[in-house]
Amino acid sequence: MPTQPLSQKEIEDRLAELPGWSLDGDRITRTYRLATHFAAAALVVHVAQAQEELNHHSDLTLGYNTVALAVHTHDAGGAVTAKDFELAHRVEELAPAHGAS
Repeated sequence: MPTQPLSQKEIEDRLAELPGWSLDGDRITRTYRLATHFAAAALVVHVAQAQEELNHHSDLTLGYNTVALAVHTHDAGGAVTAKDFELAHRVEELAPAHGAS
């Protein structure tokens, strides 16, 4: 059974619990800044591991000292779902250990 899209109100309510995250079109997004390129690369590895564990993957972009995520659910027609917020919360748990802001 496909994952159900969230309503606009549900998305707004859940984003209120995730400072730094926002809705950009049909995706929730966040960009983290880190002290060094190595720290950013290490965060990417940990995010990739969390994505594998959840079997839910984002667009993940590594810059010099930035990591950007854009998340939506393909099996919900590209809509935002609870799975996207589960991944966002996992990333929020990982980011501080890497010095991300």
